Formats: sequence, structure tokens, C-alpha cells
Amino acid sequence: MPTALMSIHPRFTIGRIHRNLFGGFVEHLGRHIYDGIYEPGHETADADGFRRDVIDLVRELGVTTIRYPGGNFVSGFRWEDSVGPREERPRRLDLAWHSTETNEVGLHEFTSWLDKVGSELMLAVNLGTRGTQEALDLLEYANVPAKTALTDQRVANGRPDPFGVKIWCLGNEMDGPWQLGHRSADDYGKIASQTAKAMRQVDPDLELVVCGSSGAQMPTFGEWERTVLQHTYDDVDYISCHAYYQEHDGDTASFLASAVDMDRFIDSVVQTADHVRAVKRSEKQINISFDEWNVWYLTRFDDEDKIQDVAEWPVAPRLLEDVYSVLDAVVFGNLMISLLKHADRVTSASLAQLVNVIAPIMTEPGGIAWRQTTFFPFAITSRLARGEALAVTLDVPTYATARYGEVPLVDAVATHDAESGEAAVFLVNRSQTESLEVRVDVSGLGDVDVRETHMIADDDIHATNTLEQPERVVPSANDTARVGNGTLTITLPPVSWTAVDIA
Repeated sequence: MPTALMSIHPRFTIGRIHRNLFGGFVEHLGRHIYDGIYEPGHETADADGFRRDVIDLVRELGVTTIRYPGGNFVSGFRWEDSVGPREERPRRLDLAWHSTETNEVGLHEFTSWLDKVGSELMLAVNLGTRGTQEALDLLEYANVPAKTALTDQRVANGRPDPFGVKIWCLGNEMDGPWQLGHRSADDYGKIASQTAKAMRQVDPDLELVVCGSSGAQMPTFGEWERTVLQHTYDDVDYISCHAYYQEHDGDTASFLASAVDMDRFIDSVVQTADHVRAVKRSEKQINISFDEWNVWYLTRFDDEDKIQDVAEWPVAPRLLEDVYSVLDAVVFGNLMISLLKHADRVTSASLAQLVNVIAPIMTEPGGIAWRQTTFFPFAITSRLARGEALAVTLDVPTYATARYGEVPLVDAVATHDAESGEAAVFLVNRSQTESLEVRVDVSGLGDVDVRETHMIADDDIHATNTLEQPERVVPSANDTARVGNGTLTITLPPVSWTAVDIA
């Protein structure tokens, strides 16, 4: 059995783990809203029409902030459509997903749902087909306590107190040709700077996210970030990253190493932001909002599959309902390790998405809600990762991949909460054939013991949870974990993700 050596020490910190790292994303897309979080006729529906079984699962997931209402959807969205009496709200065509939006769930309803799940709102403004004035109007409606025409509307619509939205996204994926209102980096940087400056005149303490590239594969990646930040560096707090991963052509070895790409992506954006900082001679640091990330089989969704006849665009069609396997969950857990490894600069992140649409939670209309395999690494990491992320040293064998060259068979990160004395270690074994023994020097943590372990592994790495078998894949304990003489020893099965809580 191959062996990996690892050491952790509370002095070797990466940075404080911001709770916003465990954010989510809800878009008006497919069955995410309608038949997902909202189904008035369901047996579990509350007085507001929200499914209580879904509320319970979202709370279990541990999501802190939720980005809304998009996504590509936001670039054609008129926020005024989503407020006021429901019976007076217009039905609109959603050009992003070739659907019809009823606006039955809007800003007021969604914030009431957020109260139920215990999450905070991260609101995106439309800088695709709209601009600075509309963003200011939404900010005034949502956040201003003074008596104005817009705040009077909010009060009349049942919300006397402001929503108090703190984090705002300045558009979505504006580098993408698919995006309504797609602009060059120079043009987008100008309107984003203008909008940010205007919003800060209302509230200088807002946290603002400017659009980075839609992915590291974009031809303008890097140059887009540099140009946009040249315009907006003094105006914003974050630049966004988006990344999705899937297995290509049966190349499981490369897919298991997807986090290597995420690491490089983050490092490149940080270097670009710091370059602009140096050129501007600024003391300010721009951090990353990784506000879209997941495993997503994009090749399963083709533009030709979109309904083309505008007279037939449906309400809440089944779109992007990927079914996730054990393999997907291991890669997903490794992506969370990457986010924690960059906790000093990635201080906000949003899993895209939450329910039905490339989601950890699935529902059936009139039926059950269940956890996909990816639910477990998120829920467990969100609960156990507290305090500071710790830099670890790893001495581990490597293996060859077609996409990323030689990569380590094991990836890992640790966390430590000085106040409680609790620590956690998160590990993946990327080998498809061999178990690995990992020996972790934990002597720097003092006298500790294993409190709990959780593992995602299965003889069938393609096993999934479905409507028919909703609990086919569940976490199990890793009973090999033990501490002795300042060393944590644990065996990792092939293609596995493991979390160890020590105290």
C-alpha cells in the first residue's frame, strides 16, 4: 500500500475561513424555483407555498449566503416585475433559458424563504440589458429606510423594514458572448465602475463583486481581469471566478485532478489582481468571490435542445438536472479543499446551484426530496471547517494525467479553531485502484483524539442517488482513523473523499 506523509501545525495558517465561503446560488432556471423550493400544492408546503422538506435539507446543507436571481437569467431581468401584488405581476420571456417566467416568486417571497433556511441574500443587478439607474432603483427599494417613492412601494408591498442586502454582484458573466448585453472588458469595466460609484453614494459600506471571466478557458481570460480591474479596482471588493468540471471522454484520471485546475485558476486571478494593485500603488486588496462552481456535465446540454418556438416556451421545464455519482462527489469534495486552501483570498463562494438544477438537492413534484452524492461533502465541510485554514505539507506519490501532467495521488487541507481547540482534516485519494495510508503529524495540536469521521467511497464509483433509490450512496465512517504518539493514521480507499474531526 502506498504511503503519504503529511503534517499540520496551527502556526502555519493560510487565512481565516469566512463563512461566506459556504454560499449557494439560486437562479430562475428550470425547476429550481417552481417545483423546487416552491410548490404550493405539495403536502409539505408551508403557508407561503415553500416546501418544508427542501427547507430542512438546505438548512442541513449549511448554506450561508445565496446569490440570486442569476446567473444568465439576471441579464434580461426587470426587478420591478418581481414585486407588488402577485396577480398583477407580468409573465415574461426568459431569453437565457428559453422559458416563461411567471414572477410568482420574487424579491419579497425569496427573502422570506431565506429567513426560513437561515441564509443571507447576495443580490445581482442587471448590467446586461439595463444599467446604473435600474441598479440604483433596486438598491433604494431594497435597502433605504428613508421615505421615498420607491421605499413607499416596498412598504405597500408588505416590507416596512429594509432588506439590508450587503453583497451585490455587478452583472453576470459579461465576458460571455451568450450573455444578453455582452460587452468588451473595456466597456464592461466602465459601466461597472460607474454603477459601483453610484451605489456607494447611497451606501459606502456595500460589498461589491465585479465580473471576472466565465472560466479559465475563455480566450480573453487574464486580459479581461486586468482591464476590468483597471477600471474598477478602487470601486469594488471582489472579482468573481466561475468554474465547472466534468469527465471528458472517459478520462477519469484527469477528472479526479480537476482541483489542480481550480488551484491554478485562483492563483492566476490573484496574480492579476495584485499586478493591478501594484500598478495603481494601492494599499487595497481585491479578494475573490468564486460565485459559481460545481461539477456540471455541460456536454449533456446543447443549444439545439432548447425549445425554439417562442410560442411554446414552458414554465419551469426540466433543465440541467444532472445526476451525480460517487466519482462526482469525490471531485466535488476536492474542489471544496481547493477553496479552503485559498481561504486568504477566496472569501466568498457560491455553489451553483441548490435544487434540481445541477444541484445537491433533488425534488419530485408531489413527491420526495432527496440528497445527491454531492450534498454530503458540502454539508460536512460547512459544519466542520471552522477558524483558520492551515497550510499542510504533503509527501505523496504522483500519477500521470492527460490534462494536468503529474499530480499528487492525495490532496488535503486542514482547519483549526483556536477558541475551541477543534481541528479537521479533509482528504481525497485520486487513485482508481489503490488504497493509500496517510500518516499525519498532529503533534503541534497537542493531545488530540479522533472525534468523528466521514467518508464517501463505493465499490461502484458510478453509483448515484435517485428517486427510486434516494439513499443508495450515504457517508460512512472511516474506522481506520486513529491517533497515537502525535500521529493521525488513516487509510483512504480508491476514489474517496474523507473528513476527520479531531479535538
